[in-house]
Amino acid sequence: MREPDRFRGAVRVWAAGGADAAAAATVARELAGDLSTVVLVEGFSDQCAVEALAERRGRDLAGEGVCVLPIGGAMSVARYLRLFGAQGLALTVRGLCDEAEEGFFRRGLEQAGFGSDLTRPALEALGFQVCVADLEDELIRALGSAGVERVIDAERDLARFRIFQKQPAQRGRTIERQLRRFLGTMSGRKARYASALVRAVDPGAIPRPLDRLLG
Repeated sequence: MREPDRFRGAVRVWAAGGADAAAAATVARELAGDLSTVVLVEGFSDQCAVEALAERRGRDLAGEGVCVLPIGGAMSVARYLRLFGAQGLALTVRGLCDEAEEGFFRRGLEQAGFGSDLTRPALEALGFQVCVADLEDELIRALGSAGVERVIDAERDLARFRIFQKQPAQRGRTIERQLRRFLGTMSGRKARYASALVRAVDPGAIPRPLDRLLG
């Protein structure tokens, strides 16, 4: 695909509405000519994880006409689904969400005409995968706490993690909860570790939602 970042930017402006929406829609329609599929994810870290797995499997998503698009939170999904439906760009749409946000995706799909009373298996059949409880949790379970610590060590953050564990708020938590919290702190860390953890997981232990999304 040509200019995927420009496409993402145009779609976000279009979805937001306002004075610039019409011009952004024109740009998005022009760039969408190279696309076949859009993968809706909640945030940038999810995009990093999906693209890291694709790269690991030797896939060129842009060359395949696939764009992974963070939508800035699950509450926006209905708006984006309308843009890509038959009355919009008419592209195939897939998605990935956290368990807590499943309802937003379900209602968005139902409102966009993808079905009614959708169950989780029905969501999966439509190409929308649900992470339990979220993508970080999926990756921590896939690697195990020791495996995640090895990744943290390789990223030269282990000393920071040990200091983090000593904080009063963390002392009573399981190591899995500590890891989830640590990975989500500081700007950019969540996205960096999304890629690093995906690269470290054994090929046979890739979390099911990610595996199915790219299957």
